[in-house]
Amino acid sequence: MKTSILTALVVGAGVAGTASAAEILVTADITTSTTWTANNTYNLQQQIYVLPGATLTIEAGTVIASDTNLGGSLAVTKGAQIFVQGTQANPVIFTSKADVATWVGGDPKTGTWREAANEWGNLTIMGDAYIAENAIGTNTAAPNAANYANMEGLVPASPTDTKTRYGGGNDDDDSGSIRYLSLRYGGKVVALTNELNGLSLGGIGRNTEIDHVEIMNNVDDGIEIWGGTVNLKYLSVWNIGDDTFDFDQGWRGKAQFLLAVQGYSVNAAQGSGVGDNIFEMDGAEQSDYQPVTTASVYNVTVIGQPHPTAGDHAFAWRDGARVQVRNALVMDLGDNLVNNDNVDGDGGNGYGFNGTLTYAQVWTTPYNAVPAHANDPIGLPGFYSAQSAGSGAIGQGFLAEITDSVFFRNVNTAYDNANGSDVVGVTLLGASNPAKGNVVIPGVLDADAPVRGLTRGAPVVRGGTTQLPVVFLDPRPANAALTSNSAAPADGFFTPANYRGAFSAQENWLCKWTASFAYGFTPNCDLGTPFCFGDGTQTTPCPCANNGGAGRGCANSVNALGAVLTATGTTNPDSGVLAGSGMPLSVSAIYLKGNTNNVTGTIFGDGVRCVDGALIRLRTKNNVGGASSFPDSTDTVNLSTRGATPPGSGLTAYYQVYYRNAAGAFCPPETFNVSNGIVVTW
Repeated sequence: MKTSILTALVVGAGVAGTASAAEILVTADITTSTTWTANNTYNLQQQIYVLPGATLTIEAGTVIASDTNLGGSLAVTKGAQIFVQGTQANPVIFTSKADVATWVGGDPKTGTWREAANEWGNLTIMGDAYIAENAIGTNTAAPNAANYANMEGLVPASPTDTKTRYGGGNDDDDSGSIRYLSLRYGGKVVALTNELNGLSLGGIGRNTEIDHVEIMNNVDDGIEIWGGTVNLKYLSVWNIGDDTFDFDQGWRGKAQFLLAVQGYSVNAAQGSGVGDNIFEMDGAEQSDYQPVTTASVYNVTVIGQPHPTAGDHAFAWRDGARVQVRNALVMDLGDNLVNNDNVDGDGGNGYGFNGTLTYAQVWTTPYNAVPAHANDPIGLPGFYSAQSAGSGAIGQGFLAEITDSVFFRNVNTAYDNANGSDVVGVTLLGASNPAKGNVVIPGVLDADAPVRGLTRGAPVVRGGTTQLPVVFLDPRPANAALTSNSAAPADGFFTPANYRGAFSAQENWLCKWTASFAYGFTPNCDLGTPFCFGDGTQTTPCPCANNGGAGRGCANSVNALGAVLTATGTTNPDSGVLAGSGMPLSVSAIYLKGNTNNVTGTIFGDGVRCVDGALIRLRTKNNVGGASSFPDSTDTVNLSTRGATPPGSGLTAYYQVYYRNAAGAFCPPETFNVSNGIVVTW
């Protein structure tokens, strides 16, 4: 079924899989506040704008699947907002119908990777924060709220059309929030050198919240940020046709937990289908303009292309850029780790122009110094606030640095470091500068790698380069990546994390919501096996015939599907987490462990309990929104210790969560209910 919408949607309730969802053709700009719901799929028929004053909300589990090569794309204008409300279990996915065609039974957690891109457009968001752009004749070199730019990849309808413009004077601007968003097979080519990135952010303010975003296969950059102060966390970018991450026009934000897997999306020239720089960092369009990119990035994992010329530099520095990179993990580079590109090819004059800092000076100038320059941001306190002196054992605190990082199996010339300038403090032989805390892992064997697992496919020639595609990656740290000397500051945004790279030993945050998970590129995160369901298959039926949904417990007073218990993590080392959901909103829940399984089940209030034998009450938790977990951030003990099941012991443990129903008379005579069970062998 297809339905056309103009400027508003009439939406229904409920959730349906993509195989049975109604298809909504989005044909015109969004002028009033609108919600897209998971019981529909949405097909962008052209370049769609969310216009000033309007808000677009996208519910968890919603799929936006556009016709291949139709040109459908979404742009949120300055003065509008977008709220992407994805969750780990139910992400929001923008993709093409060609991708959806590979999903098994319409399940977005399945699918097959294809060598493709440019099948739809992208997501562009434009805001009101300061930018540095010299292409507009009325713009000034000093910070000015009247300065603006026209967004790359968008075509204004006329010279006076403002909906493609971004930039202003409000660094606290709020363009909405984005969580658990997967963008696949996009990057429309508008014209030569004018292409859409996976996610384009122009002049976005720091009150905009962005975390858990994935870009898979894009014809141009993965994520590009022009100016503004937006902060970002948990970003995964794979197989990008140009730069994985691109900063420009004075971005002054923070980023943490970034994964870059270099490769190709289509067989085209490097920069138009084959990966170029991994981090391309431009200061401003003209390097004496203000603001200049002055940012801080922690916990980065970079998986390069190992064949010489297969990818360009890991970190390319241009036009005055100042970026602190800490706790990085960089491996398999076929080109330089660091390179002084100096200019971006767009007419800028590079480092040192008109009295600005030279390239060498940004590596030796403290982040809180105020070098005098005619275009400095006078009267704008806190203009450059993203950087810090660092913490712990490593704290250089320069405007540009790469510290407390680990490098492995990079090409011999990778450490020539920016045309002979020793800015990283390591050599090919692994000598390190203690002040920088960087180290090269000796050897090239997989057993020495700083990640748990990496498998590459057979070599292919794409864009005239030899590519070794990554077909499997367990990005959790190993060897020298397990521990860092220092961690990000606890400043309200950063998470202090004493390891190198984007992942801890206990958590693979790619699980369930990403294309890399769906395509089998990254590990399954489920721990144990579900059992003891209340869906009518149980030998002991649910009392009062209150059967729940498949794989869940018996129905409860607020959820006809019943509660569900899941387990994620690993057993050795123990990173296990039990998570219960689908329960009444704010009741208490008891996490229970047994050492045997009562296969037939025992009636327990409104549900069926199967854990048996020696029972251990793990923890009592108060639900928030019908969900809770053990262990959580308040716990000081892990799952194996609390349950007396040591990692590697071979012991089998059975887990369930039981909870009080909201309505005392839902299923007499008791008010308790129980989730499904999880069995784990330690």
